[in-house]
Amino acid sequence: MLLGAAAWGSTGTAAHFAPAGTSSASIGAARIALGGLLLLAFAVSTAGRRLDIRRLLAASRRARAALVLAAVAVGGYQLCFFTAVRMTGVAIGTVVAIGSAPVFTGALSRLTGGPRLDVRWMAATAAAAAGCVVLVTGGQAGGVGAGGVGAGGVGLALAAGCCYAIYAVAASRLIRAGNSETAVMGLLFGGAAVLLAPVLAAGSPGWLLTARGLALTAYLGVVTTALAYLFYGRGLRTVSAPVAVTLGLAEPVVAAILGLVVLGERLTITDFVGLALVGLALATLVGARAPVAPPRSPVDAKLLVRAS
Repeated sequence: MLLGAAAWGSTGTAAHFAPAGTSSASIGAARIALGGLLLLAFAVSTAGRRLDIRRLLAASRRARAALVLAAVAVGGYQLCFFTAVRMTGVAIGTVVAIGSAPVFTGALSRLTGGPRLDVRWMAATAAAAAGCVVLVTGGQAGGVGAGGVGAGGVGLALAAGCCYAIYAVAASRLIRAGNSETAVMGLLFGGAAVLLAPVLAAGSPGWLLTARGLALTAYLGVVTTALAYLFYGRGLRTVSAPVAVTLGLAEPVVAAILGLVVLGERLTITDFVGLALVGLALATLVGARAPVAPPRSPVDAKLLVRAS
């Protein structure tokens, strides 16, 4: 889970080297388009994986509906987040989206029959969200409480956090039910790639034909999407969705460190406080309990339910 978050954290640093004039929305669409197609190709690369795909598609109507909803949520997150950032600024858009995602995930998981949220998760999530706010705003004037921020932009950032929650809960339920994480991620991100293809086409994709554009897209698609979500999917086998989303808050920590090391940015005392808060929260969650191995297949899952 933390390996996936670390890969996500490098997205901003990589995007810093994009060709001049490239929009964030176009970069996000290219990332999901390539990464989604790679995940789908990996999911159908062997006979065994193709069988996993067929089993998943032949599952219950509820499972198929969850797949479609999660794929739409993956695409929706990209559109809502990048539009919110453009309307509100990077700091506020990121804080609202990242800070709201664990809350939405915890509530959605509980409302759909998930386990009761314990005090450890609540404390860790609050500390991690606070650390992210400190990291992103950096204690600067004009932070989250600044005037002039439209309700529409904040609403889109909240929608991005909600989309992330929908995807995380749906993927977690499908994987923990015994479905292959490779099949789940391949179908989700393959579907999202198809949905975002028109966005990429409409966003002046000429930058993709440059050497720098090709290198950037390859890195974002392979490392920050395909590999990152394979790691994330593997983690979802033994980590609940609320905990997974909170662990994902390691992303801005990695981004801050890369900004310091690669881009020569400076970290203030406030930044170090934010890093410490997130680090403490993640250590609390990681050391909470030993993971319990999930059922290996849907059949095993049914037998386990009957036995209990």
